[in-house]
Amino acid sequence: MAASLEELEQRLSHLRTELRGAVRARDKAETARIRRALREAEAAWEHALETEAGPDGEALLTEPPAPQASATTGEPRRKERPTHGSIPIREQVHQALTLLGAPAAPKLISSTYEAFFTESLVATKLASLRRDEERSFKAQGYARPYYICAALTHDRLVPARGLLALSTWPVERRIIGPLSPRTDFLTHAVGTAEQIQRLTTAGHPAPDAAWRLLRRFALTIPGAYDAAAQQPDPARVIAAAHAEAAVHQQEDDQQRQAAAQRARSQLADAQQLFGAAPMRDALRDASGTLP
Repeated sequence: MAASLEELEQRLSHLRTELRGAVRARDKAETARIRRALREAEAAWEHALETEAGPDGEALLTEPPAPQASATTGEPRRKERPTHGSIPIREQVHQALTLLGAPAAPKLISSTYEAFFTESLVATKLASLRRDEERSFKAQGYARPYYICAALTHDRLVPARGLLALSTWPVERRIIGPLSPRTDFLTHAVGTAEQIQRLTTAGHPAPDAAWRLLRRFALTIPGAYDAAAQQPDPARVIAAAHAEAAVHQQEDDQQRQAAAQRARSQLADAQQLFGAAPMRDALRDASGTLP
């Protein structure tokens, strides 16, 4: 019988406690074993969350209720967008990044969430989210199933300016090398097209905003857009994105993997998620310790 979300969250918390102990004890074999178990549990948690939402994400993509008649005039009430705040902003960001599949800037995260989900996501509120997540991680360790963290530059392993990622992604997926912005853009396009396909297959027409978002991607991918078509063809966008990605993939993967190896050997867990301190901060901290 599949474990429930609550059971998986308890297991994640237990494994993270064990991981801290193994790291402190410098037991590399045990640390590696627990990390593997942690990745498996995180994947199971993600699957259980998707299962709970339904195969088409119905629980997350609920249609707004039909307008009701006004008690005074008898006329249909104007549809109103749900008030922001019923879903925590970190969960909104998690949903958008999961759909996009690669590190993204706040504006794209906000546009993606609003294109597919029923609430707004205020991009300006993301400015402090990563700092809040970092403080939470440093205080509680791996107490949460996921954190909104940083993408890392491939050279200095510092936070990549303006890009957010998920802690459940491996370091390689969060590294930003010279070719990564383009390959991540193509990943975003594929994720958007696949979500539209899932909605269509499930009998839920994709919102107009989702089609507009896909068109923005398709217009800059060779062979992805047919100007004569009313809407972009998701399958065509996916095929074109994969075709272009294949040109850059090997070199980009090599750069990411080399940087990820350095990150794992040089950085503590918190730094692997939120980045090493920029040089100016390190110099400032060092100067503060001088007599």
